[in-house]
Amino acid sequence: MPDFTKGAAWMDGQIIPVADAKISVLDWGLTHSDITYDVVPVWNGSFFRLPDYLARFRQSLAALQLTIPQTPEEITTILHRMVARSGLRQSYVSMVASRGVPMVAGSRDPRDCANHFYAWCVPYVHIAKPELAERGVHLWISKSSRRIPEDSVNPRAKNYHWGDFTTGLLEAKQAGFDNTALLDHDGNVTEGPGFNIFALKGNTIVTSDHGVLHGITRRTMIELCEARGLAVETRPLPLAELMEADEVFMSSSGGGAIPVTRVDDRVFSNDSPGPVARSLRADYFALLERGDLSQPITY
Repeated sequence: MPDFTKGAAWMDGQIIPVADAKISVLDWGLTHSDITYDVVPVWNGSFFRLPDYLARFRQSLAALQLTIPQTPEEITTILHRMVARSGLRQSYVSMVASRGVPMVAGSRDPRDCANHFYAWCVPYVHIAKPELAERGVHLWISKSSRRIPEDSVNPRAKNYHWGDFTTGLLEAKQAGFDNTALLDHDGNVTEGPGFNIFALKGNTIVTSDHGVLHGITRRTMIELCEARGLAVETRPLPLAELMEADEVFMSSSGGGAIPVTRVDDRVFSNDSPGPVARSLRADYFALLERGDLSQPITY
């Protein structure tokens, strides 16, 4: 019997165990990182904001000039069927479009590649484990890696270009920190691997408007901040301003609002999650539970 306990994948019209999912070694998604994807969370057996994630996925396809035959409605059906087959009720669900393998052997023309879609799901992934979020993340600002400029790689088209992030992560781990964030070439805070960054000062929240993925959870967090009467500014966030914040937190579909208690040697909120970050984290999970923006899966 197929083992779906670790997740499932949809490839070429078939739902298979995630461990059996494979792409060609000649696929440009692998050899050139010429690929886009999006990740939607499943919480308590329901997709959260699936139409929004699908809309951003289509925007990424257009930005990278990738063409797949599946319509948003067909992708919705594929994702529902795949997660239902896996049996996972809390899941990290990825939809992917790759440039594919050149149909003309040896071609260097991206137009010669057979673009294709696939999807996969695994148990829910926390960007920071719940116990780490409870303590507060220790964040390292990379000293040797700057964020890839957005006129080189468009950060709003979700991608696998993690060379800059990987360098920062290795630095962070070697320095004893949990995760990393990157600056742009002007010294502004951009984002980290899989998350946006927010800084609270007084009654105002600031998060970067450039060099970052305009995440769906980022959008949700902005909405939750405004619902709490906080002013939100999306603009460049200089590192010096981040370091003077009252609170710092991250946002990700892998955990909602995640408090940050240290950035390099700067300690925030007496080295414990601040009250606003805690409240927004609770608001996010309450929204997931409430189901206003959810699509139940038929298992």
